[in-house]
Amino acid sequence: MSAPGAVTAARVYAEAGAANAFARRLLIAHGVPADDSAMIAACLVGADLRGVDTHGLCRLPGYLDRLRRGLINPRPLLEPKRVTPVAAGLDGQNGFGFVVGTRAMQEAIVIAREFGVGVVSVRRSTHFGMAAAYVLQALEAGLISLVFSNASPAMPPWGARTALLGTNPFAAGAPAGKHAPFLLDMSPAVAARGKIRRAERRGEKIPLGYALDAEGRPTTDPKAALAGVVLPIGTYKGSGLSLLMDIFGGVISGANYGGDVGDQYKAYDRPQDVGHFFLAMKPDLFVPAEDYRRRMDTLIERVHACPTAQGVEEVLMPGEPERRYEDERRRSGIPYSANEIAALQEEAAKANLAPLSVSLKPLGG
Repeated sequence: MSAPGAVTAARVYAEAGAANAFARRLLIAHGVPADDSAMIAACLVGADLRGVDTHGLCRLPGYLDRLRRGLINPRPLLEPKRVTPVAAGLDGQNGFGFVVGTRAMQEAIVIAREFGVGVVSVRRSTHFGMAAAYVLQALEAGLISLVFSNASPAMPPWGARTALLGTNPFAAGAPAGKHAPFLLDMSPAVAARGKIRRAERRGEKIPLGYALDAEGRPTTDPKAALAGVVLPIGTYKGSGLSLLMDIFGGVISGANYGGDVGDQYKAYDRPQDVGHFFLAMKPDLFVPAEDYRRRMDTLIERVHACPTAQGVEEVLMPGEPERRYEDERRRSGIPYSANEIAALQEEAAKANLAPLSVSLKPLGG
């Protein structure tokens, strides 16, 4: 290992367990309870392991900044309230979205185990990171799930040029039998703003088609893109999906919606009031469990057996690339840019904690 904090390479590597422990220490130092700190750290490092770097440890300095400003509540009292036997509402009390989201999915799972389907709607939350984290929670319980959230304005409705909609995530999961589960986690934007921020941190260009600058012109400059808008996938189709997530995340929950969700990087005068939606469902409601597992396995096998297009080596199911990233990064370490590590080491210094230990080469290499 290199001397912690001395980073000059374009990429450095951290062992997943070390990154997790580092995040936990920082959160605990800021008054976050140990159990909640472990939950948040697991979500952040889990995103890095799965290759979702935009929602990983690089986000921690921003969360801590909002925590210090009093915009994130480190100790919310989360008490879901049933509105019907199969549905509950949850006031997130401006807590960490990771903690709020995990508690909401826990409640959806409890309801689904009793009644077959469980729905939880959340208001007054904050950015909850990688939506797949809550899908994985349901998959571990053997359940199908849907996870939606709204977000701060970043994307125009199709045909407009100013931001109104968030890059609102859509995530879903379904367990299988002998195969790994289906796990889809997507943004309705061509590229989430997190990818553009990552490119800015790393001094990289973004591809044309990701975003427009403040004047409505296509740009490859991430800084100009962040001052402008990101573009929806499939033109009006991505715009429609984002609107749907805003309805399920914001409108029905009582959270902010329609451009009112606070930007975690700009809105320092108020909490975000993000809204989420969680659904958990038994996979064998309509066919026997054995039949369900067999049918899912057949579907997965048929997808894998499809002839490949020119230049494509294999056809994958949603979730498979991320699992491969995780396998690789558990062996070689999680790659971070020098700028990302510098921001994390600065947070450690502020809290009088030991820096994150990093290597200039992949671990075990």
